[in-house]
Amino acid sequence: MPDDLKTRLKIAKSKFKNKNPSDEDNKKSSFGKAFQLSTELVSAVLVATIIGFILDNWFDTKPWLIIIFFFIGVAAGIMNVIRSAKKMQKD
Repeated sequence: MPDDLKTRLKIAKSKFKNKNPSDEDNKKSSFGKAFQLSTELVSAVLVATIIGFILDNWFDTKPWLIIIFFFIGVAAGIMNVIRSAKKMQKD
């Protein structure tokens, strides 16, 4: 009986060690995925708008560069969201 227990413990330990840590990443909650996508979109728009604001102050062209970079940020954010969604779907 003790040999059987030792064998079962060895099997359990080997299964535990072989568990792939990336499996945990694949089991993200829906809320986490949605938060990641929304953060990517908002951050791209925010960064581009700030760059436009800085360049507008530098070149004294208010509000044109803010508007242009806002739309560039929206496009970049949408592209990031699409890319991340495809990657999530593939995984």
